[in-house]
Amino acid sequence: MGVEIVSFGCRLNTYEAEIMKREAVAAGLDADPRGAIVFNTCAVTSEAVRQARKQIRRARRENPEARIVVTGCAAQTEPGRFAEMGEVDAVLGNDEKLTASAYRALPDFGVAAEEKVRVNDIMSVTETAGHMVDAIEGRARAIVQVQNGCDHRCTFCVIPFGRGNSRSVPMGAAVDQVKRLVAAGYNEVVLSGVDMTSWGADLPGAPKLGQLVQAILRHVPDLARLRLSSIDSVEADPALIEAIGSETRLMPHLHLSLQAGDDMILKRMKRRHSRDDAIGFCTDIRAARPDIVYGADIIAGFPTETDAMFENSMKLVEDCGLTHLHVFPFSPREGTPAARMPQLPREVVKDRATALRARGETAHRAHLASLVGTRQSVLVERNQRGRCADFTLCEIEEGLPGSILDAIIVGERGGRLVARPDVLRSGPAGTSSDHLRELT
Repeated sequence: MGVEIVSFGCRLNTYEAEIMKREAVAAGLDADPRGAIVFNTCAVTSEAVRQARKQIRRARRENPEARIVVTGCAAQTEPGRFAEMGEVDAVLGNDEKLTASAYRALPDFGVAAEEKVRVNDIMSVTETAGHMVDAIEGRARAIVQVQNGCDHRCTFCVIPFGRGNSRSVPMGAAVDQVKRLVAAGYNEVVLSGVDMTSWGADLPGAPKLGQLVQAILRHVPDLARLRLSSIDSVEADPALIEAIGSETRLMPHLHLSLQAGDDMILKRMKRRHSRDDAIGFCTDIRAARPDIVYGADIIAGFPTETDAMFENSMKLVEDCGLTHLHVFPFSPREGTPAARMPQLPREVVKDRATALRARGETAHRAHLASLVGTRQSVLVERNQRGRCADFTLCEIEEGLPGSILDAIIVGERGGRLVARPDVLRSGPAGTSSDHLRELT
């Protein structure tokens, strides 16, 4: 059986899963004849924790002899809850999961709950190493972690207590890692972190994310595509905005941490932007980069949210021009200020999440329709699918995973585009989306 990693949640967990597997194998865990399953959990919602516990129980039923290890953000914030599960053999913290020594020190079967826990004080961790990963198994793009942790304290969020304070990978280490991945054959690299736009604040001279982006593009000229994971628009620095507007190798897709569209709710969330700030950012960036596409995280049913407040979040889809929506029904997390606020009935929360998803789906369908008849640069993934530069999913029958093809969008079905390679166009793949209606 070897070592199996089961990851939940964000891109950062996906990236760290590769490091975890490497370190677990280095510790000899793959040689255990019983096999090992490591659950890399997410703590962003109570539903994420519930799903992790459910899969742990199922894994034990299906693999009665395997060693089961639980780690990740939920294990960091609630180690006792997992240690008390009879199915679990060990609980590792977010720092420990990245070291071989932690896997070598796993307890034996049948120990008391308190002996299962290997979780340190995450707030004591002051550095994020630039872990080198030669490949992200089974993926067409590579992920580079440049930042971890968060210094902000939004009232609904437990992630700072799972990830610790913000800490950055030095610029040189990040650039070297991107060089190594490009040399290994990757055409697209995604920069990832918990609070990406805080990158550099803890480094000498306090550089900004935009400086890192520009340095990567300057020093790695063979990198075809650079993509950013979620950013906080209010913290976007001038160099980042300049890069978005001028660097065609920086992909025209931003996933924004907006969370709500009403100023009072944003204040109660302890966010750092207003509704007008979000709309202004999206308008200004679109003026500089007309092909930009926005995704966003929005919470439905936050405590004290009235119908009018929720409507402001609904309107944000059109006002910001959002295309890819991640909707979260509010989930109270124990120990957060929002959990102590007056809660809405669960059916109201669910209904609002459903309505917001429907609004997002309408915007997404309109976006797909607008791309039919255009030329797109497509990064081929697996199973005959790929991603346009703006991260829109498409079906494409040709191309090796990881390759970039020029393609014409000939239709859409099932929530994705249908593309065919553009045999009429020669030269390197670009990121343009010129209309080809006269050719089709």
